[in-house]
Amino acid sequence: MSRRGPHGRTKGGRARDNRTLADLDAWTGTAKPDEERSTPSPEVYGWRSTRRTSKLGKRRRREARAERRKERLNVGVRTVGSGLAGVVRVIGMALAAVVVSALVLFLVVTGINATARWIASRDAKDASGSETEAARENVLIIGDSGEAGTNFLAVRLDEENNQIFGIAIPSGAFMEVPGQGFERVGDSFAAGAKVSLAAISNYLSVPFEKYVVVDDATYQEALTGQSLGNVMANADPGNLSEDERERVTTFIEGVSGDRTALVPLPVTPIDLGGETFYEPQREEVADLLLQWWGVRVGSDDSVTRVIVYNGVGTPGVAGAAARELITQGMQVVETRNADRFDYGSTLVVVQDGDMEQGERVRDALGVGEVVDQPSSQDVADIIVIIGADYKPPEEESTS
Repeated sequence: MSRRGPHGRTKGGRARDNRTLADLDAWTGTAKPDEERSTPSPEVYGWRSTRRTSKLGKRRRREARAERRKERLNVGVRTVGSGLAGVVRVIGMALAAVVVSALVLFLVVTGINATARWIASRDAKDASGSETEAARENVLIIGDSGEAGTNFLAVRLDEENNQIFGIAIPSGAFMEVPGQGFERVGDSFAAGAKVSLAAISNYLSVPFEKYVVVDDATYQEALTGQSLGNVMANADPGNLSEDERERVTTFIEGVSGDRTALVPLPVTPIDLGGETFYEPQREEVADLLLQWWGVRVGSDDSVTRVIVYNGVGTPGVAGAAARELITQGMQVVETRNADRFDYGSTLVVVQDGDMEQGERVRDALGVGEVVDQPSSQDVADIIVIIGADYKPPEEESTS
């Protein structure tokens, strides 16, 4: 018979151990002395209690691990969120910097362009004012001899030095007449005094805005006598106002003969089909202009050279446009018909890359689309093709 300690059974017949640790010690013969067991030992339960305790511990450990994972996840989310927020802030700051830089650059460029336009406008106004002041000293005396032709005396009244200078231009002088091409300058008067003023101003590069008309006898007397003393007394007032006429007359009367120099335009006669033309000698003319007007022909790059084309077919419209440009200090190299007559808009074609000159031409005409079309030709800086949008000044005749 086997030895078993006190025990009970479960309903299923399995043994249920209800012994304490002391009973086990006594049964196994390993009981300790009383002094060694003076401290109460913790109560020890059976294997099912231990199992329940183990399950509880596992559950708590799982919960602890889940809590730690959750915390790590939260920390990761917060870290990622902080990182994303930082990236967004950096990107935002970068975008803001780009926007601010672009705005500053735009303002700087706008300021530079505005300043450049203001300077160009101021220089144009100053140049226009200088030309107007220079034109005040100049008078074109037109000697009308009827069918025999018209001669011109381009005069400078130098009030500062109390001198009178003049260049006599014969009717047969061959030069560019705005709207009519190269022909005898004397024929320009048939189209009006304004055409003659434009032709002389354009050729000499000197502004002439005022004129008087005398008969051929008075004109010839002035040349041979080297005096303008009788000119104003016998002159048609032309476009001089009463005050201007009085000023010019008073000044002429106060200048002595030795302070007056009237010379013929240096020319070379040319016989074309039985008709005599006179080709101006450019170098000799340039010397006179430099000495008397202070104009250095061919060396002033600021003078805008223009070719004007008639792109609508209206007779004289290119000449009217050319005269407007000449009065603004530009030089019209040539006027002719365009390749066709159906241009709806005026074109201002810049050949030398200076767009400011193109804008100045457009402003003088009142219309025009400025186009940059560089060219290696050195005849003109600007080519203008007159379109249907151009309206000549009311006083101009395009017949």
